[in-house]
Amino acid sequence: MIIKPMVRNNICLNSHPEGCAVAVQRQVAYAKENLNAAGRTPRLALVIGCSNGYGLASRIAAAFGYGAVTVGVSREKPASKNHTATPGYYNNLAFEREAAKAGLVAKTLDGNAFLGEVKAETAKTVRAAAAEAGIPAKIDLVIYSLASPVRTDPKTGILYKSAIKPVGEPFWGKTLNMMDGTFHSAREEPATEEEIYNTIKVMGGEDWEYWMEALEKEGLLSPKTRTVAYTYLGPEHSWPIYKNGTIGKAKEDLERAAIEISRVYAESGKIAGAWVSVNKAVVTRSSAVIPIIPLYVSCLFKVMKDMDLHEGCIEQIVRLYRERLYAAESGDPEMVPVDRKGRIRIDDWEMRLDVQKAVMDKMKNVTDDNVHAETDVAGFKQNFLEAHGFAVEGVDYAADIDLSKY
Repeated sequence: MIIKPMVRNNICLNSHPEGCAVAVQRQVAYAKENLNAAGRTPRLALVIGCSNGYGLASRIAAAFGYGAVTVGVSREKPASKNHTATPGYYNNLAFEREAAKAGLVAKTLDGNAFLGEVKAETAKTVRAAAAEAGIPAKIDLVIYSLASPVRTDPKTGILYKSAIKPVGEPFWGKTLNMMDGTFHSAREEPATEEEIYNTIKVMGGEDWEYWMEALEKEGLLSPKTRTVAYTYLGPEHSWPIYKNGTIGKAKEDLERAAIEISRVYAESGKIAGAWVSVNKAVVTRSSAVIPIIPLYVSCLFKVMKDMDLHEGCIEQIVRLYRERLYAAESGDPEMVPVDRKGRIRIDDWEMRLDVQKAVMDKMKNVTDDNVHAETDVAGFKQNFLEAHGFAVEGVDYAADIDLSKY
């Protein structure tokens, strides 16, 4: 099969296994070059949502930057006779191949991370991975990086569906089709109370709390355990659809969960601490379909590249580990640099005043005629395709791919 990208309405419907593999290899190389095992670092890491974006980068950085044993959990779809697997499926395969070549213990579970039985199976897998590596079955690092549009509450069996909508008032904004550089207007009606509640149930912090509860009951946590979940704030311009919308309500609940996890486990010395890390805007499989975000990110990329400040997922996570989570030589969790609300900020370069001013100026002045010169829509498109294994330098996309080999 000759695999070419199938993109509809800023959604890519397929992926390329060789492109995914090369992209993973490049992240591995970056982690090896920019992290080292000196000081207090993770020996056993659990990454919940390990197959794409920040979750994948978190696993790569822990394994290849610090030599950690890693257990990953994700839900991916394998290939069928006539259709490719999801990119996360190929990413997991590529990660495991690279880990095996490096002599690193890595185990991946495919399953619905929201379910109790998957949590129980994960505990067994963590013990097996630790035994294979000859280390105690005590998790140093728990990364919570799930991205799903739906969630079944394991305690009630109710299925909840999230909604990306504003709250209170309708939203109107100009957005960008990153495939052809054309603009169109996006309008979203405000969410109902039910939609807000459902989105919090899917994307909030409840499941993170359930994971920590399950791991504690299994005896897998220790006073060294650090747990981090990821969020995004962005500029005020995006707040109506993001920070003040249904996604923002869910992210507020994630911050609530971090405080509660620290209260329950860290204050009693069962873990070192729980943090929410506010990360930079990057191109993910989902960000391309959020109104206004493609235009904002395209302008942001242009500005940050011109200022030599641009970072992708792996660069962000390496900086998170090196300069935030494991920065304190003493290993004291209280030394982790945080903002006034206790959040780790690695969106600091994005939110610099000079960066944001330049971005807002571009967003005001961009037109159909200057979009390719004034923004990095080409870079947005490149990153979007790369997230699915396409447009990766060095890959022969004219080659015939036998899907049964993956």
